[in-house]
Amino acid sequence: MGFLSIMGNSFGCSASGERLVSAARDGDLQEAKALLEYNPRLARYSTFGVRNSPLHYSAAQGHHEIVSLLLECGVDINLRNFRGQTALMQACQYGHWEVVQTLMLFRANIHRTDYLNGGTALHFAALNGHSRCIRLLLADFVPSIPHFCNIMRQKSTEEVCIVDFDDDALDTIVNRKADGGITALHMAALNGHGDAVQLLLDLGARVSEVTVEDGTTIDLIGAGSTPLHYAACGGNAVCCQILIARGANLNAENSNGWTPLMVARSWHRNWLEGILSRQPEARILTPPSPYLSLPLMSIMGIAREYGWKSTDLSPAYIDPCAVCLERRCTVAAEGCNHEFCTRCALYLCSTNSTSITVPGPPGAIPCPLCRHAIVSFIALPGMTSPVRELPRTSLSLSLCTTCPAVSSDSDGSSSFRSLSCQRFPSVKLNTTFCMGDPDTSPCLIRCSRSGSSLRRSASQGESSRRSWLITVNQIAATTGGI
Repeated sequence: MGFLSIMGNSFGCSASGERLVSAARDGDLQEAKALLEYNPRLARYSTFGVRNSPLHYSAAQGHHEIVSLLLECGVDINLRNFRGQTALMQACQYGHWEVVQTLMLFRANIHRTDYLNGGTALHFAALNGHSRCIRLLLADFVPSIPHFCNIMRQKSTEEVCIVDFDDDALDTIVNRKADGGITALHMAALNGHGDAVQLLLDLGARVSEVTVEDGTTIDLIGAGSTPLHYAACGGNAVCCQILIARGANLNAENSNGWTPLMVARSWHRNWLEGILSRQPEARILTPPSPYLSLPLMSIMGIAREYGWKSTDLSPAYIDPCAVCLERRCTVAAEGCNHEFCTRCALYLCSTNSTSITVPGPPGAIPCPLCRHAIVSFIALPGMTSPVRELPRTSLSLSLCTTCPAVSSDSDGSSSFRSLSCQRFPSVKLNTTFCMGDPDTSPCLIRCSRSGSSLRRSASQGESSRRSWLITVNQIAATTGGI
């Protein structure tokens, strides 16, 4: 009797949470909105076993609108699953840059490491060559200044002091090592992602970093390997050429005494012998990465301070944003002073990957109206910060006080049916087992005191239908007559 009471209540209390998980995984925004409007605490739900939350599912599938909805409901942005992965890591692994952008605007922690390999979100992005995700992860470390590339290539202390640019913080996160001493540059080079290799080098990744033998990872190349060793193993000629042009040592030996050329031969990468067998006579100058975006830090700061989700249309007497032709202008590009809405400016900075030379400093993006080089955005006068509402999960909610019944008006006002409880004529539920009892944690669905029998809510006058939970009642009645 007691077991069936607990089991029935557990099924009821988890049903709405499972519906939210399904909505987050499938991208059903309307269903997710309805469920969270009904009970905002569902955002804290996590599945059994793998302990993935709706935030993990929506981030892995790229549903950035649902991610934003869950974060506004107060879900922990740095929540981990059983592997120690955050939603940011999963979004980077699958290359969903819009999700990464949303999580970074909400200040997700990029320093968290997973439990299996000690990798950060940057490692996951580099593993699969997602350059857009890489630049969004490092947006808070790349200042919107015109001579950023000169600072990174020349390491001029005087210039760094003048602009108050903390290059040590950028160096620390870019060269962060996972288990075995593997950096993001090692991962990008091994898998042949030339664009990611080029971007990481522009952001301060070191070609001299070597792996270590820590006893926890299987290294088929050997400890003491540089990114060039890994590029030789992967067999990508472009990655090898970029690393050599940036100063990688062709004669560097790992703990096995192997040079990059010997690694290439052992893995039958014969087409690399011409590249790895001789040092170039002169150092080759490589162009900056097309994924470098200098204005990104400035527009991210404006979006955090003044908001970026405004749907206010431009009044008839004011020219709208020249990109979307709908929303009012909120930011201006320094230099040409053309005005845009914050959302369009964010999109321009996050998606720009043109290889066309723009007159201006490396990393500037071209203005869509005049092709002038944009290095920074500024907020227009008169902008005000939006009113910060408390997360809905922190508000006082009268949730499931005793769980004797669940009912709703039959006028069809509810957008979905409650799946919390179903009539059990032969089983009495013990109310002390309800998660919403004052002495226990709150239930995941709302309940009321409107009766002594369990009833399912009707929608638009439709009579109650049987759910699959009735089979539990039938089994109990036939086996023991409880």
